[in-house]
Amino acid sequence: MKSGSKVMGTTLDWCDRLYIIVEPENRRIYSLWPTQPPSFRDILSEYTVNLFLQNLAKLLDLHEGHFVNMFDENALTYARLNYYPNCPKPDHVFGMKPHTDASVITIVFVDDNVSGLQLQKDGVWYNVPIVPNALLVNMGDVMEIMSNGFFKSPIHRVVTNAEKERLSLVMFYTLNPEKEIEPLPELVDEKRPRRYMKTTTNDYTAKLFETFARGTLAIDTVKI
Repeated sequence: MKSGSKVMGTTLDWCDRLYIIVEPENRRIYSLWPTQPPSFRDILSEYTVNLFLQNLAKLLDLHEGHFVNMFDENALTYARLNYYPNCPKPDHVFGMKPHTDASVITIVFVDDNVSGLQLQKDGVWYNVPIVPNALLVNMGDVMEIMSNGFFKSPIHRVVTNAEKERLSLVMFYTLNPEKEIEPLPELVDEKRPRRYMKTTTNDYTAKLFETFARGTLAIDTVKI
């Protein structure tokens, strides 16, 4: 199926994607992992996000291991490799339509040569600048829910390019599929009442794919 075509009246994104489960290790299917470059498997396996989570906990006056300890042996880490071909009509289709991430936190390895990622703030879209060898850290919807809105999951999209192809690698860090997600009790009080309903990782992920297909946001469905 060609990227950017329509299925049942829905415009698809101009992008090819490969999803890989990285954690837990017993769910890895190495036969689906790229074999080039040869170092791909080792580098992806060693990547960790613990330091980011410790710093986020400190910002909320929580114990530095608060978020790290939520990632038990059944927590899932996904890698998504994105390939955005050059598009003959870049004004007619997105590389990826506007959305937020259903993760706790997302780490993006941005293409050093071709821009395309945009963030929305106050209804205005801004280009994410290219910073060679830098990582982009995004808050996910789950972090927004658990922090009771202190952290925001940004709306972002990818635009296409008429002349150049673009590559990116995205790491999604998610909790145990059965784990309940709700604002942390330490972050709810009279001045900052509960802003989100309770859900589970599984239910919220399913909701994300439903809303993404419709062009709406999953986070809006759990706001109180």
